Amino acid sequence: MLSRIAIRSKGAIARLPAQRLASPQLRQPTIVTKPFVRFQHTTKPALAKLAPLDTFPRRHLGSESNEINAMLKQLGVKSIDELLAKTIPSAIRSPKALSIPEGVPERQLLARLKDIASKNKINRSYIGQGYTDTVVPNVILRNILENPAWYTQYTPYQPEIAQGRLESLLNYQTMITDLTGMPIANASLLDEGTAAAEAMLMAWQAGRRKKNLFVVDENCHPQTIACLKTRAESFNIEVVVADTFHFNFAENKKNLCGVLLQYPDTRGSVKDYEELTASVHAAGGQVAVATDLMALTLLKSPGEFGADMALGNSQRFGVPMGFGGPHAAFFACKDEHKRRMPGRLIGVSKDADGNHAYRLALQTREQHIRREKATSNICTAQALLANMSAMYAVYHGPEGVKAIAQRINNLTAVLAEGIRKAGYTIENDGNFFDTLAIKVGNSSSILTKAAAAGINLRAIDNGTVGVTLDEAVTEQELGQLINVFHKEGAPTVTVEELSGALDATTATFPGQLKRTSSYLQHPVFNSYHSETEMLRYIHHLESKDLSLVHSMIALGSCTMKLNATSEMIPVTWPEFSNIHPFAPVEQTEGYVTMLDELADDLKEITGFEGVSLQPNSGAQGEYAGLRVIRAYHHARGETQRNVCLIPISAHGTNPASAAMSGMDVVIVQCDADGNLDMEDLKAKAKKHKDKLAAVMITYPSTFGMFEAGVSEACKVVHENGGLVYLDGANLNAQIGLTKPAEIGADVCHMNLHKTFCIPHGGGGPGMGPIACTKELEPYLPGHPVIACGGQNAIGPVSAAPYGSASILPISWAYIKMMGGEGLTQSTKLAILNANYMASRLGNHYEILYTNENGMCGHEFIVDIRPFVDHGIEAIDVAKRLQDYGFHSPTMSWPVTNTLMIEPTESESKAELDRFCDAMISIRGEIQQVIDGKLPKGDNMLNSAPHSIKTLMADKWNRPYSREVAAFPMPYLREKKFWPSVSRVDDAYGDRNLMCTCPSPEEYMEENN
Repeated sequence: MLSRIAIRSKGAIARLPAQRLASPQLRQPTIVTKPFVRFQHTTKPALAKLAPLDTFPRRHLGSESNEINAMLKQLGVKSIDELLAKTIPSAIRSPKALSIPEGVPERQLLARLKDIASKNKINRSYIGQGYTDTVVPNVILRNILENPAWYTQYTPYQPEIAQGRLESLLNYQTMITDLTGMPIANASLLDEGTAAAEAMLMAWQAGRRKKNLFVVDENCHPQTIACLKTRAESFNIEVVVADTFHFNFAENKKNLCGVLLQYPDTRGSVKDYEELTASVHAAGGQVAVATDLMALTLLKSPGEFGADMALGNSQRFGVPMGFGGPHAAFFACKDEHKRRMPGRLIGVSKDADGNHAYRLALQTREQHIRREKATSNICTAQALLANMSAMYAVYHGPEGVKAIAQRINNLTAVLAEGIRKAGYTIENDGNFFDTLAIKVGNSSSILTKAAAAGINLRAIDNGTVGVTLDEAVTEQELGQLINVFHKEGAPTVTVEELSGALDATTATFPGQLKRTSSYLQHPVFNSYHSETEMLRYIHHLESKDLSLVHSMIALGSCTMKLNATSEMIPVTWPEFSNIHPFAPVEQTEGYVTMLDELADDLKEITGFEGVSLQPNSGAQGEYAGLRVIRAYHHARGETQRNVCLIPISAHGTNPASAAMSGMDVVIVQCDADGNLDMEDLKAKAKKHKDKLAAVMITYPSTFGMFEAGVSEACKVVHENGGLVYLDGANLNAQIGLTKPAEIGADVCHMNLHKTFCIPHGGGGPGMGPIACTKELEPYLPGHPVIACGGQNAIGPVSAAPYGSASILPISWAYIKMMGGEGLTQSTKLAILNANYMASRLGNHYEILYTNENGMCGHEFIVDIRPFVDHGIEAIDVAKRLQDYGFHSPTMSWPVTNTLMIEPTESESKAELDRFCDAMISIRGEIQQVIDGKLPKGDNMLNSAPHSIKTLMADKWNRPYSREVAAFPMPYLREKKFWPSVSRVDDAYGDRNLMCTCPSPEEYMEENN
């Protein structure tokens, strides 16, 4: 491996010394003798001049050696090894270093990746099946997808500093409701296949979980059908794939919960489903429609023919194919289903001053609240991609997107005419939007001819090929495509001739399905059509949102670390972004190489033998891992094993994931120090030993503890017939120091959007691959279109075979540039940073759950409960932090009225101190309330945050000054991030639910 990515020489190649260079030249070797520095590498003097002038770990790790020594001194230890000895149980420490080559400099890494990417063959793909080429407006590409102010935002749980992306996501919801004809839509799901699975579960819930028959039209996309079957198995839902037009719903009335239709269907046909929908409703079932946003600009909406739910993929609204993702799935439904609908929902509320403000609505639907009662564990949306799709609609407007759709439809009509003249039969002739199913007799000969011309078509079956056109098609490309179907000896035709021969009144789909209703009429979709205006709108929204470009985001269990530019650059390379997920394998050699190398590195990091890169969120990884465990038990004839033990200290999605996997959740308690209660675990493992399937352990725990008894816990579960699932949410505290497999786990997932540097994107994208033992490897997820997974694979858990493949180069690059030593140093520094901050803040707040040596892991919990009697809660500290220019840590999880802080390794000591200083200053403000100097309930914490509008009000009747409100610390006079609204009223927003863009009249009423 090393020879492929590193420059070799006769001697060692030097890395930079720990100290920053004062000169651009490295003149003398530096021998490092300090106990923990960022680089411990030497070189021979003769080769010093050949050494790279820079290395990536120096850029990724936030603190230098002198800062590290200062933090060690604060903790009263002499070295990082002494700190680790007091933090991590010796029994679980890895006996040897990571077997990953040394880190590669950024330029060399990008050159190597470019070479790998060049092995991908970018054929012109007309495969369709839910994925098409698109034209990404450059103003959106550069200013959103490639802009860290958009891709390093966190999920908008703090709405006062997230108004920009909340507005954009509200635009997205409005776009979806308009085009689908539904009253309410969420802010995106993971992909179309899993969104369809969510619709099935909603239909099942609507039938009070007593009706178990779900009928799927045979012409839905095959990957969608496969995802449905995977999900249905855990709930004992019977999925019947049938010709829905000839299915007797009345006969199945007692057991029918719902139906899934595709519109247009996977073979391109546009069908009138109105009578079918009525018959399903008459039988007591729900109708879900998987559809296409672009087609809906010309076709009657699902809401208009009575559908209960509409879903699909918004990819063709300005998001690259990217070998399958990330793309924002959309989901809309009737109002009666809004509390069952999964995913995040953006709503309109008011702030403390009565102004309009956006927020996440109806959060009681979320899995971390419903836990083991949840039927959805969706914790990651696709917010960044939803924002891109929303901006696509904003930029083009209603007339623009309709013109794009009409052109696609016109080109398809021209293609159809050419195919008719070539003598072929079109299965859906006169009944299409953008896809033709062509009877060719022998599909392989046409596919071979197309491939020779650099064109990919879809093999629907042995005698039928599919062609799906997109907005990027040129007249020249259309001519090449028509030529593929040209028969020898037949007269040639041109695109111009074919176009001229068509009657302008020729219909390509039934007249009753033509759209007559309006859409995208809100001013936001009709105001920013020039690039100048669009650029200003994007930056206007960006300015309202706090992200990593402003300050650290110290969220516990969320690991908001550096998303380096060099890691992000390859994401938009055409060799990665323009590949169809179902392209022939001989065209994806570059992807396969990169994915295999990433999988190998993840195996080394975790100690496991098998890896699946398919799950496209951490929650999907949890689900996939538990399904693999379930499949293993079933293969051994132990189908009764369905009990999952989950410690109270586990990650929030664990109970929901277990419930989704068909397991019964049994909670295991923790002791007063936050450690797993071993006696309770032993008792429950023994009690359920005949039915025990698994235990889910988050390690280090969500309390931030390296629990000493973790290996014993694994042994107890194994002795009672269960397997161990390790939640990898906190893997950032393990890499290079310990491994899940060495601890005793059987399977784990890895949040690549946390530990491995894929950015959060305002609440998605994410990736959650799983790794497992050799015994479980045969059961890793498969796929119906592209072969992957084990020999006894469970069904797919994502629509694409490798999930959101186009963001995997980020994690690949991170690992290669850091190298084994750099990754280990990252872990050490993350633990050091957390303990340093806990030590500083421990003089002012109570720190919960430290070990017998007073140490935490990579995160720690600050207790706010002692101040509740004085009217100060965790939410007040969280909101006051906004006035100091910081995003709140994780609030009230896993303990109510606490703040969980995780600093990560990429933050400097200076930034850690700035955050600590802010927290200490806030503690002083709390003391003023305790001492009676400020009134309870009317102080700068209870009233935080303070927007400019609040501060500039004519009257100021508060017991503290405007200056204290706005500038509580000196640095804020020079560098201040302003919350754009004051505290948002959550209760008002839920009582008065509004989840689409407010009308201009409503804004006028507010200003009056």
